[in-house]
Amino acid sequence: MSRNDETAEDANPSRGESPEQVRQRFKSKKVAKTKEILSKQAEKIAKQAEEHESFINKVTHLLGVLGFGGFCFLLGARPQDIPYVYCLFYVTFVPLRWIYYRFKKWHYYLLDFCYYANTIFLVDLLLYPKNEKLFMVCFSFAEGPLAWAIIIWRCSLVFSSVDKIVSVLIHLLPGLVFFTIRWWNPATFEAMHPEGTSRRASWPYVEDKSYLFTWLFAVPLVVYTVWQALYFLIVNVLRGQRLLRDPEVMTSYRELSKKAQKANNVWWRFSGLLGDQNRMWMYIGFQAIFTVATMALTVPIFLSYRLHVIFQILKVSASVWNGGSFLLDVMPRQVILKEKKKSNGQIHQDQVSDGTENSKKTSNYSEARES
Repeated sequence: MSRNDETAEDANPSRGESPEQVRQRFKSKKVAKTKEILSKQAEKIAKQAEEHESFINKVTHLLGVLGFGGFCFLLGARPQDIPYVYCLFYVTFVPLRWIYYRFKKWHYYLLDFCYYANTIFLVDLLLYPKNEKLFMVCFSFAEGPLAWAIIIWRCSLVFSSVDKIVSVLIHLLPGLVFFTIRWWNPATFEAMHPEGTSRRASWPYVEDKSYLFTWLFAVPLVVYTVWQALYFLIVNVLRGQRLLRDPEVMTSYRELSKKAQKANNVWWRFSGLLGDQNRMWMYIGFQAIFTVATMALTVPIFLSYRLHVIFQILKVSASVWNGGSFLLDVMPRQVILKEKKKSNGQIHQDQVSDGTENSKKTSNYSEARES
């Protein structure tokens, strides 16, 4: 039988089909063919997007590894230039991060303490590089809350992710900068010694324990309290209604509380001891305890070169370990979950198509019997 004969047979109303039913049957075939073409185009676009994303990740990984290796070389060859590298990094990537986070509705993250402290670091390094007291305040922030956040909040050094690299460097670089100024920068030592005076054993010069306690603990704690008050005023008072209207806008508290609630871990249960309405105050209290404890640990680190070196190794090792855990544990689960969603979506689409076709066949059969 030829193709024309088949077409003629399909259009032959002798099978009990009315002309309207024939038109509906041809229309359903055309719709099915159009769906098939659109499905193939969507699969092609998705494949191209995955290839493009894979290429971007490879380029980012290459640049990240080369940049990290270049930084390590510079750290050994010219430690006096490390502060300028940090300043260049901050003024370049933080504005770009604000643009990206603004699009994602994550821009309130840039009000967190780490950005507040990094801004103070920038002022110290560019405007007041010879101020010993401001240096000690910055040292307390860099090797206190920011450094321990790498370990506690599991910052991951993943070279294929620009966002994760920036997050790690914001917490890691300041400590390395003040480490080099404290122990490795001969130019700094020369600049801090007035002519005609004897060379000091170290810089900054520590007069006594009370001086050390004041500028490594008490004053930084006051500066931290100022930030906490400003943060609460801006986020919870001035912008509180905005956050209530849009649950997609993220803050640190929202993200941590969602993760803790989903996991139902000890932190979530402990933060609810005073009731759900007081979880924010419990979070502020936890953060204050964390800050006080980590600032207190900066005193022995400040006095011991050996302990300071060990702490640098610990921070870098923690970020690399977290990055390895992300690549080997988290990413495979994300790929599997993505494939499951894709397959479930395809199955659902097929079921819907089959159901539509079956309903059309049943309708046509009923109409044919009635006629």
